[in-house]
Amino acid sequence: MQRLFSIFPNGWPGGGLLVLRLASSGFLLTQSAARFLPATQLDGITPSIVGVAAGLLMLIGLWTPVGCLLAAMAQLWLLIIAGIAPQSAILLISICVALAMLGPGSWSIDSVLYGRQRLDISE
Repeated sequence: MQRLFSIFPNGWPGGGLLVLRLASSGFLLTQSAARFLPATQLDGITPSIVGVAAGLLMLIGLWTPVGCLLAAMAQLWLLIIAGIAPQSAILLISICVALAMLGPGSWSIDSVLYGRQRLDISE
């Protein structure tokens, strides 16, 4: 699983990845959850469900590359089928692809589960 992640930066770069993860997952969750309101049409309900699931994965930092790629595919699907605003969809797709390539950062569940760990070998 560690091959999915390039690095787990700490400090300012890790904080930047955390902010990107939180902002993009919050935007994705609000945009996908808004499709469930009774006043909206139910076209594209499947990509909205995928978007909510991917947003939750990104929010907690679990399987971040998989969640980001799912989010990007769901946004592309909603852009093509449901006709959502192209500016927000393209921005969210590009942020999710960048996060999938960079990894979740050190403040994530992925870092705890799959990050580099120090081994002390005693004699």
